[in-house]
Amino acid sequence: MPEAAVFIRNKGFYMTEFISRISVIIPSYQPDEKLLEVIKGLTGKGFRDIILVDDGGGEPYAALFERASCFPEVTVLIHQENQGKGCALKTAFAYCMKERPECSGVITVDGDNQHHADDIYACCVRLQEKPDHVILGARNFSAEDVPFRSRFGNVLTKGVFRFVCGIRITDTQTGLRAIPACRLQAMTEIEGSRYEYETNMLLELKARRIPFEEVPIRTIYLDENDSSHFNPLKDSIRIYCTIFAFAASSFASSLIDLLLFYLCISLLTHMMPEGVWNIAIATAAARVCSSLFNYNMNRRKVFGSGGRSSIVKYYILCVLQFAASAGLVSFVSFLFPAGSLGKTLIKALIDILLFLVSYQIQREWVFRKE
Repeated sequence: MPEAAVFIRNKGFYMTEFISRISVIIPSYQPDEKLLEVIKGLTGKGFRDIILVDDGGGEPYAALFERASCFPEVTVLIHQENQGKGCALKTAFAYCMKERPECSGVITVDGDNQHHADDIYACCVRLQEKPDHVILGARNFSAEDVPFRSRFGNVLTKGVFRFVCGIRITDTQTGLRAIPACRLQAMTEIEGSRYEYETNMLLELKARRIPFEEVPIRTIYLDENDSSHFNPLKDSIRIYCTIFAFAASSFASSLIDLLLFYLCISLLTHMMPEGVWNIAIATAAARVCSSLFNYNMNRRKVFGSGGRSSIVKYYILCVLQFAASAGLVSFVSFLFPAGSLGKTLIKALIDILLFLVSYQIQREWVFRKE
């Protein structure tokens, strides 16, 4: 027998053994018949441990979960009341850690049959190749049949992730995720109970230095994604509030800085001639106060890290940003003479541009977690 044939045969054997130690998790709230199709597809690919979470769907859906439990591969966990997708996932993670000690990892799958069994298997293959990585199934949102709300939501969230969090992710909404067993404890510690939990999980991959990789999968939307329980308004607010919490401290500091600058420049206008020095003094006074607020908020609430070296790095950045702000405001004010309010507006525009640069530096250098 040729060596290549032996290799393929052995690889198939090891994958079958690996799949037997994988638990597939399906969080489900008020499902339809598609849930049974998902289970049949999984068993057809060789998965032997399927954990189904009934997230408080109520009596009308009990019969469907009962039919699902007739599959010997299926274990049904029940929430008496709806707690959200995040809670359902964490319930299943905790169950696996306790009841599946030999488990190599888990794969989370949506119960609406929008994840093809072959793609689920492909994510499992990649997890076997990279057992310390979280594997994300990534859809292509450029296809014409993708609903507008899904395409728009992913484009917007992807851009926010890249700028605010420094994370490049193709599909920020994917529910198909392969997670190694060694990462399950960390997953149970992540905040969030509903759809925002999945966003928090992606943020924690960056914060906890957990490597991840994306695997291209099919883009399947059935009936314009009407089966999804994702509320575009309510759940987007949860998700974006979580993301923009990273930037809220900087915006608050900017408001403090602008207010103090306006007060100082108004006072100094009556005390000394207009020029570079009064702008520099007003900028310095405002920046000292706002920077103390900003540093403590960033260290404690935003980035959650920082020691002696972080404060040194922070004030090096402050000095450079102060010089850039004062110099640019003075230069623009010289070109376009303005009063106190005008100078404040000029400073606001310049500081917005400097913020875009400053935030990146704070995230990647000043408060970078070791």
